[in-house]
Amino acid sequence: MSLLNQILPPANIFLDMDVGSKKRVFEQIGIVFENSHGIARSVIFDSLFAREKLGSTGLGQGVAIPHGRIKGLKDATGAFVRLKEPIQYDAPDGKPVNLIFVLLVPANATDLHLQILSELAQLFSDKRLRESLASVSEPADAWKLISMWEPYGSETV
Repeated sequence: MSLLNQILPPANIFLDMDVGSKKRVFEQIGIVFENSHGIARSVIFDSLFAREKLGSTGLGQGVAIPHGRIKGLKDATGAFVRLKEPIQYDAPDGKPVNLIFVLLVPANATDLHLQILSELAQLFSDKRLRESLASVSEPADAWKLISMWEPYGSETV
């Protein structure tokens, strides 16, 4: 079973979020996790921004996986965001980003963190999946695509 199925609640799928920058994405996601996990949005924002300062979490192909360690978080959790309009993200291919998976893990979850990041990188290397996520009209459809994806046998490009 995919680790993503375990960390992505259906309520954490956001399609066509209207933000103009990485900073605004982090602010909006901070509000989401503050409401669902009771962790201050500033803690989430600061964690994501601090990680970004180490190097862009943009993967290329219009995808980014911002992630952070959160003190006090009990279990890894995530959110998928498809942006209304792509934003600049300092991705290695120089292309703007419109598909974002935000990953938050407990402060001491090193192995789990790396396993989930690996799975996310595999998931987003699947061209057909990226295209499907870019075109679905309902959050439930995006959730199904991500949660039912298996980390093997995918076509990559």
